[in-house]
Amino acid sequence: MGITIITSLIALLVVAFALQGIKIVQQSETVIVERLGKYHSTLKSGLNIIIPFIDRPRQIIWRYSTEGPMGNSIVKYVKENRIDLREAVYDFPKQNVITRDNIVTEINALIYFQIMDPVRAVYEIANLPQAIEKLTQTSLRNVIGEMDLDDTLSSRDTINTKLQEILDDATNKWGVKVNRVELQDINPPMDIREAMEKQMRAERDKRATILEAEGFKQSEVLKAEGDRQAEINRAEGEATARITVANAEAEALKVVTEAIKESSGDPVNYLIAMKYLETLKEMTSGEDNKVVYVPYEATGVLSSVGGIKDLLVTKGS
Repeated sequence: MGITIITSLIALLVVAFALQGIKIVQQSETVIVERLGKYHSTLKSGLNIIIPFIDRPRQIIWRYSTEGPMGNSIVKYVKENRIDLREAVYDFPKQNVITRDNIVTEINALIYFQIMDPVRAVYEIANLPQAIEKLTQTSLRNVIGEMDLDDTLSSRDTINTKLQEILDDATNKWGVKVNRVELQDINPPMDIREAMEKQMRAERDKRATILEAEGFKQSEVLKAEGDRQAEINRAEGEATARITVANAEAEALKVVTEAIKESSGDPVNYLIAMKYLETLKEMTSGEDNKVVYVPYEATGVLSSVGGIKDLLVTKGS
């Protein structure tokens, strides 16, 4: 009976010992194994066998952030014996940085990184999450300290790129790859924000006034050009009309002259008579068409009229 119990205990110890030597590692995870306190191997995903009590997983500090009851972020540092090889994100709390123009600004950032070499991540740095956090904060202060507030607000991509390059270079010896950095919020002091809003409103009002003035100016220019073009068109029309009238009169005069010549008359008498008649018409005024002025040589007019009569009689025969 006693031998059976001892045998069972030994069997249980063997099973427990065997179970201690079996390590199942999840996908995208790894375990650093130390043998008698010295690095021995890196376990990959799947089933792995180690020697219990001689081989031990090396623990690493990992950072977790959760949302607190007041909506704030609570950060916890936990020791883990498994290293997550997936891309991780750290949300850092807001911090005050000073720009080149001495304005205190509140900024918080996100950093996306991935452990590429688990051995170096364990043995090259004592507290990897805290080291990344402090490095990010100091690098952010240095980058913002070289820029004015206006440049900081308008150059997020530039800041993100600079931070990513600085952090990736510094964390390379820790076996970490920093993929990208994102600035979440950039909050200047309230008085600065109010001043910026007033400046923006003033700029918008200024642009609106300039656009209105330019529109009025353009309208006046177009109106003046339209008036000028109308004057040109009117002058050209009047000139064309005068030319047409002159050509018609010349043509009529030519026809009359040829007709007079054919009747063996003197076209000069005809022209003189026509001019006297036009002048006589202009000398009449008032509603009764009374002659207010009669030239001294009225007989010349009558003789010219008589010449026209003879011309017409001759032409008719």
